[in-house]
Formats: sequence, structure tokens, C-alpha cells
Amino acid sequence: MTALPKEKLSLEEYFELDRNAEGNFEYFDGEIFEMSGVSPNHARIERNFLVKLSPRATEKGCEAFPANLRIKVPILPTYRYPDLSVVCGEAIFEKLGGLDCLVNPVLIVEVLSDSTELYDRGEKFRQYKSIESFREYILVSSDGKNVTHFLKHNERFWLHSDYETGESLHVTTLDFDLSVDEIYQGIEF
Repeated sequence: MTALPKEKLSLEEYFELDRNAEGNFEYFDGEIFEMSGVSPNHARIERNFLVKLSPRATEKGCEAFPANLRIKVPILPTYRYPDLSVVCGEAIFEKLGGLDCLVNPVLIVEVLSDSTELYDRGEKFRQYKSIESFREYILVSSDGKNVTHFLKHNERFWLHSDYETGESLHVTTLDFDLSVDEIYQGIEF
């Protein structure tokens, strides 16, 4: 995630940029951050997750969405682009700046990189917590076999677990176990 070297933009200027841009950009306090251009490992992890989650989501009456789908974040005037999201039941969209944004994800997955890890674990997670339906967050390292899983316990507390090679995490939203090795299938470090 890289800040674009430009003067601060208004919200309206950002919406115009994002509607017409080839890549994905997130807005925060007038600054624009480019979200495109992932590493091969990042893309493989996204693919592996989507391949494993999609059939299970369909069985449970849910739908898995890949990166590039905007998610509305209530405490912000804009939205964020997660690497993967899941909605159960009907997907509800709202227009922000003329763009469709999902408002009811239950599960969000972020693939971490050196430039995004602190943000994804901190401020972005705090922002996502303002989404009423959101209850499960999975963070996947792109430079080693390490997965962090957060599960909403109540309005104030989230359960936190870390997983490594040979272990499996329980994806509560979809009620199935996913091994760390499946997430990293085809990836060498």
C-alpha cells in the first residue's frame, strides 16, 4: 500500500478518481493509497482461500467475494478493499460516491505484506469492527506460514489465535476446518 504523492483530495475528487481508475485506491483523511500490484505469493494465497471457501460458502447459503469488491466501513466516509470477504444470506449493497459497496460481510480475509501488515492488524481492523455484521477476521502472512484468526466474542472482545504449518483453523462462519498447509499450497518461501 503506497500513498500517492499528491495534495490532499476531497471526498468527491476521490470518488471520481476511483470510478475511473484502473487500479484500486483507498481514501483516508484526504490521502489516497494504491491497493493494486500484489506479489505472486499474495495472489496465490488469495486464490487458495477463494478455492477453499467458495464451495463451503455456497453450501451454507453464503457467498465469497474476491479482492476488488468495495466494503462500506460505517465509521468512515468511504470504503475499503479487503482481499476476500464472505456474506451470508443476501448480499446488501449501498451506493457511495456512485459506487456499489457491500455493507454486510461476516468474514474478511487480508493477506499481509511488509507495507500493509501494521495497518491491517491495527487501524484497518478497528475500522472493520464498525461493520455490524462483521464477526470473523483472518490475516495471512505472505512471507511465511503464519495465519492469525480473530473471532468476535461480543461487542468488546475478540478471540485471537495464531496458526502455523501442520495446524488447522476453524472457520466459524462457514463451520469447517482449513489447514494452514492448504492456504499455502503451491507456495515456496
